[in-house]
Amino acid sequence: MIKTKIKGIDFVFETNDRVFSPKDIDLGTLSMLSVVDFQQTDKVLDLGCGYGVVGILAAKIVGEDNVVMIDIDEDAIKLSKKNACLNNVSGIKILKSNGFANLDEKDFTLILSNPPYHADFSVAKMFIEKGFNRLCIGGKMYMVTKRKKWYKNKLIAIFGGVKIWELNGYFVFMSIKKTSTYAKSGKR
Repeated sequence: MIKTKIKGIDFVFETNDRVFSPKDIDLGTLSMLSVVDFQQTDKVLDLGCGYGVVGILAAKIVGEDNVVMIDIDEDAIKLSKKNACLNNVSGIKILKSNGFANLDEKDFTLILSNPPYHADFSVAKMFIEKGFNRLCIGGKMYMVTKRKKWYKNKLIAIFGGVKIWELNGYFVFMSIKKTSTYAKSGKR
């Protein structure tokens, strides 16, 4: 069990050795959360939710009905559901999904992700390209990684711009959807 405080809110998270960062909340995730300003009107997608830190924090701030959490891993989904209950936000919609495959919802104001970045870029590419289409106009995508160049270039190519923070050895990226089509390619 991890007991922690994020943005002044107390949390408890159950984890296991089969999920990402089982002993402590990942420093990259905490770095990303430090720059996100949640609004009461937000509709939030925790993309690749792991055991639920980002989505559960979001639910505490914007309400559990305004949060969706997805992950491809069955252990992550089970732990997220358990952790949502442990933190009194059991109404969060939590789905097992390979990226956006099992998610019908769109018009998110925030998509937050700490994507797998130690392998190739195929997952991140899909998260960025398909995530763009799930955001409302004015919606923001936040990502955190240890790699800068590829993510910066990809987010600029799709969104037309990116803001980057360098925190605790991580890069936190934020792009805003300003139009319904990709910035450079014209694709939807």
